[in-house]
Amino acid sequence: MDAIEELLRNFNVDNKSVSTPSQTEELHVKYLGRNGLVNAIMQKIKDVPADQKKLFGQKLNQLKKEIQSSLDKRHKDSLKSAGDTAHIDVTLPGQQYPKGSLHLVSYAVEEISRIFQKIGFIRMTYPEVEWEFFSFDALNMGKDEPARDEFETFFVNAPPSAQFGKMLLSMHTSSGQVREMWRLNSVPPIRMLSIGKCYRPNWDTSHTPMFHQLEILCVDKHITIANLKGTISYFVKEFFGEEREVRLRPHHFQFTEPSFEVDITCDICNGTGFVSVIPSTARNPRILRQAQDDLKVKCRVCKSGWLELAGAGMVHPNVLKAGKIDSKQYSGFAFAFGLERIMMMKEGLKLDDMRVLYNGDIRFLEQF
Repeated sequence: MDAIEELLRNFNVDNKSVSTPSQTEELHVKYLGRNGLVNAIMQKIKDVPADQKKLFGQKLNQLKKEIQSSLDKRHKDSLKSAGDTAHIDVTLPGQQYPKGSLHLVSYAVEEISRIFQKIGFIRMTYPEVEWEFFSFDALNMGKDEPARDEFETFFVNAPPSAQFGKMLLSMHTSSGQVREMWRLNSVPPIRMLSIGKCYRPNWDTSHTPMFHQLEILCVDKHITIANLKGTISYFVKEFFGEEREVRLRPHHFQFTEPSFEVDITCDICNGTGFVSVIPSTARNPRILRQAQDDLKVKCRVCKSGWLELAGAGMVHPNVLKAGKIDSKQYSGFAFAFGLERIMMMKEGLKLDDMRVLYNGDIRFLEQF
């Protein structure tokens, strides 16, 4: 017992002379190290009478705690005295913070850019706040075009331009087509990939008021529908996988002739048009199997097994004319995909409501 009390007195004397972190560490080794003075006393427990061993152990443990507590306090004080830059104890383990990630749309933008870069398309960006001329007039849309209605387009409360008309939030990336022709001084070849934000007053499972669109424009000599179909097929196979099927349906757009809508087989229902509905009360395996086989409803996304993803076609001669390109010498194709909609069709994602992308639900976003 006397040895324990003497060791504590000696420690208090030594502790008063400590002023730096290195001296504190030396003191720690001297008293609490493997070959330190505390362990040396502990080795003598075998010589203590049996009726005093319990008390001896308690005193020794108390000594260790007092020394450790004093050393910890001395260590912090010595770090502070070393200056403001030394307040952090670099010997402590770092805190684990949750890892962030890109948004699902950002992943799509990067992947799409890489896919089209392989075949020579250059990524361009054009204004989100646009003029009527580039959104409608330059795209062969007349003054009576329904899309010019305020129920279809977000117009900006700003003075109109004498040359370009009203200001609006860009409703499609197609407004960049003539801008790209002008940027290149109307001299093909043109290989443009534009990915940007678009705005339309729609809100349901497959539409949001703000969405992203990717636009492809190719203008050169001898461009045909075969080039259009081949480019779309290439993209679908690269982005969605080799098993996905694509089809072109005749359609009408003011800025392309001929025009098509592009459909692919739905990933939500695997192209069948129906999905299984399992009741929440089903628990045993037999009922679950029966539900999967028998209880089916129409797919809420595609309704038919096919989902329309894009508008496409050969660039209308009037659009080439607005871009100051000779339509008798050059031809081109263009198509535009809704980025969020193609993410809904990404293999294995099974995203049946586009709005969840922008709900800010961390439980969904942290999966990516």
